Amino acid sequence: MVWSAVDERFQENLEAAKAYFEEHWTLCAPRSATALDRSVGQWLSNLRRPGALDGKEEWKAALEAVDADWNPAWPLEWQRYYAALREMFVEESALVYVEPGVTVHGMDIGRWLAKQRQPAVWTALSGGQRKRLEQLGVTPLAPEPEEPAKPSTAPVSAFERGVAALAQYKARTGSVTVPRGHVEQLEGGVEVKLGVWVMNQKSRRAKLPADKLSTLADLGLDWAAEEG
Repeated sequence: MVWSAVDERFQENLEAAKAYFEEHWTLCAPRSATALDRSVGQWLSNLRRPGALDGKEEWKAALEAVDADWNPAWPLEWQRYYAALREMFVEESALVYVEPGVTVHGMDIGRWLAKQRQPAVWTALSGGQRKRLEQLGVTPLAPEPEEPAKPSTAPVSAFERGVAALAQYKARTGSVTVPRGHVEQLEGGVEVKLGVWVMNQKSRRAKLPADKLSTLADLGLDWAAEEG
């Protein structure tokens, strides 16, 4: 068997990677990570580059033997959080203790877990990510029930707003004689310059369709009831 210097360096780095895994439970190390005085994070990052392990199946198998998810299809940071959660599950055997504020290696695992369980975040995860969480007993939170949309009662057109404002004014004052400068405020804060609106309707009487004239007449505007 021919043992090359390249293979020897790989084995030395692999030992450093194993040491890192023993402490962090994952090989998804940040690039700045070190172990046994070796830049294990940068070394692993180099091996994840496309084609870096072509023709080196023994190296790939050796890495997978340490951590099957050393080169996941999802973000490395996600895998680091998951590995810490998995280790906590092994130790505690209950996720009830993993609440926001529970940190491991500076990572807020509780907050991260709560985020993963949010329906929108859960749906966005890949099948592999969801599978790993489900293996720990993690399930998404039930979506919050949507409140039924309240039917809008606000008048839509300018004419409808004017009619609503005049009806409201009449109900309050008992009169449809509106001062020219009066502004009526409808429910929801909509303001209608009611005095000006009434004058405009009267000046446009000849052009108003029969249904609008009828509406105005029903409110008590005598001029709207007069035959043209």
